Amino acid sequence: MSPILEKIFRLREERGWSEYMLAEQAEMTQSTISSWYSKDMIPTISSLERICRAFGITLSQFFAEDGEAVILDNRQKTMIDQFNALNREQQDALLAFLSTLK
Repeated sequence: MSPILEKIFRLREERGWSEYMLAEQAEMTQSTISSWYSKDMIPTISSLERICRAFGITLSQFFAEDGEAVILDNRQKTMIDQFNALNREQQDALLAFLSTLK
């Protein structure tokens, strides 16, 4: 399971919410949330924003490590959405390419 899905699961469990309850709070369908787990898919940024609103946190808080907030600009959000639209092989190829640019 991806770290993002693990975090959503943990936040949901902390609140005692079922997938259905999260879906209701985020104004999404339960089948959408269930499919992320069954297909090991990463939600889009817009879906994550809805999830965060349901949890009462910001995207920065969701991605924060050691208390440091992460702020994504629109270009970074677009890049993540486009990355998530790729299949696993394409993602690996893109990551390999990006590592050559360092």
